[in-house]
Amino acid sequence: MEGPLAAADPAVGGGYFDAYAAVGLLAVVGVLFVAVAFTANRLLRPVVYSAEKLLTYECGVDPVGADWAHTQVRYYVYAFLYVIFAVDAIYLFPWATVFAAAGFGMATLVEMFVFIGFLAVGLLYAWRKGVLEWT
Repeated sequence: MEGPLAAADPAVGGGYFDAYAAVGLLAVVGVLFVAVAFTANRLLRPVVYSAEKLLTYECGVDPVGADWAHTQVRYYVYAFLYVIFAVDAIYLFPWATVFAAAGFGMATLVEMFVFIGFLAVGLLYAWRKGVLEWT
């Protein structure tokens, strides 16, 4: 196979691993770029330590009290439930597009009811465990 198509075929010409060599070279260049940037930062920055610079900084407020703060688990559960239903909303838009196409009506309808059923069971479980109660 000779001509303009020979250069486009990875099996002909330079070999199969030429494409991997390009990806490897790009990875090496990326790692070197990051290493050079961090080294330049370390060499060029001013190093002047003081007691104020070594304090823990939290949003402009001086730290007061112990270093341990208890966070309620329910906040994470609410965030997790939000993520679940946000993902549900992300899947509903493409589903509505496919459902409008010819030939996919009943299969996509059943698949979406199964998907929403799993989410409903999860929400029911969270409700029964009392996770959704704020106080």
